Amino acid sequence: MIELNLPPYPCKLKREKDKLLIFDDLRRRYVTLTPEEWVRQHFVAYLVNQKGFPRGLMGNEISLTLNKCNRRCDTVVYDRNGNPLCIAEYKAPHIEITQKTFDQIVRYNRVLQVDYLFVSNGLSHYCCRIDYATNSYTFLPDIPAYSDL
Repeated sequence: MIELNLPPYPCKLKREKDKLLIFDDLRRRYVTLTPEEWVRQHFVAYLVNQKGFPRGLMGNEISLTLNKCNRRCDTVVYDRNGNPLCIAEYKAPHIEITQKTFDQIVRYNRVLQVDYLFVSNGLSHYCCRIDYATNSYTFLPDIPAYSDL
């Protein structure tokens, strides 16, 4: 897999038949290792290990209904009361992050109404803080620590 602009972590890999799998600590099972999954696992490890996000308040592949269609958020982070706080959207490293990526995560946010949006392809990372009072957003220079959210 490609080297990412994220700290390495001791991931658990295994081969099953012709597939390479990676252990997802949040889902507590092995999942197929795709380039996007490689980014997801590294980004989650970064949030937990470097930014102090509680693993128990995070979920991968969280289902939601948008316009009567089932969708899945790549990662959702919750506050200590169980309310959604952040959504993360991942792309494979070879996929450029474009307005279309931000449009996708904003659609998910219509349902969840979180305060922070994270977008990453493992090489470039973006964080927006949503201000519902002014109906605006601000790009932050870095992903904040969980304690600062």
